[in-house]
Amino acid sequence: MLSLHVRDVLDRATLLTGPPGMSVFDAASLMQANGSGAVLVIDAARLVGILTERDIVFRVVARDLDSHATAVARVMTPSPMTIGPDRTFGHALMLMQKNGFRHLPVLEDDRLLGLVSARNALDPDLEEFVAERVRREQYGREGA
Repeated sequence: MLSLHVRDVLDRATLLTGPPGMSVFDAASLMQANGSGAVLVIDAARLVGILTERDIVFRVVARDLDSHATAVARVMTPSPMTIGPDRTFGHALMLMQKNGFRHLPVLEDDRLLGLVSARNALDPDLEEFVAERVRREQYGREGA
């Protein structure tokens, strides 16, 4: 898997985007509804930042900011590191580990293609196990 190209493992299905003026609350709600850990911040069709779960915890919750009144632009990571689609997934993982983040936007000619995350590194069987556990937990809550 590490030798696959990023384009072969990137996540297009849950690629979430929003404008810089979006509230942190709305971004967090979007992430929760889609089971994603990040929103890519787009302004004038350009990637200008990324807002992750960690950003929300450390830059909003820990500072006691109002998530409804705080714009994503205020707490996002601006100008995030990106990777091209023809690099290897192993290289992407190395960049994430080296720089201490778990999400890496994929750009080709300044066009957003998707996002790779450390989650993509999960073995497919382990990923299915985790998904099954989540389904069972949700079923348990709905059946109660």
